[in-house]
Amino acid sequence: MAGDTDDDMRVRRPGASGHRAVPHTADVRVEAWGGSREQCLVEAVLGMVECFADISATRATAVRQVQMPEGSDDDLLAALLDEVVFRLEVDGDVPVDVEVETVDDGLDVRLAVTDVRSVPITGAVPKAVSWHELHLAPGPYGWSCAVTVDV
Repeated sequence: MAGDTDDDMRVRRPGASGHRAVPHTADVRVEAWGGSREQCLVEAVLGMVECFADISATRATAVRQVQMPEGSDDDLLAALLDEVVFRLEVDGDVPVDVEVETVDDGLDVRLAVTDVRSVPITGAVPKAVSWHELHLAPGPYGWSCAVTVDV
């Protein structure tokens, strides 16, 4: 991403993936990166979940499959994270693992989930995804994204 610090460069090697939360007034800002668009989206979901739940020792109890229609990269990021927030609010599903695959007409997303009541809650639960400064794009180390999540 533009403005990467030296610390970011050590973490974001070509092909590497990961995520982190960064300070943001009253909300949560998640940055994620991966060798591909799909891996970056996986990391964004896991980064958002880890801002409010400890899923480190949690096993999935179900798999939910979601078809995301093709759109701009930013649209896909927002739609995927909105889907996670929706499923959390409506079904109580928390993703503990994610797979994203590009198909002809968009993305095939598999969310391995568990019930929110079975995981330790460590922060404010997300309520919405903000479009302010949201982006998903290729860069010198692969793909990266950033998003602010309203809590």
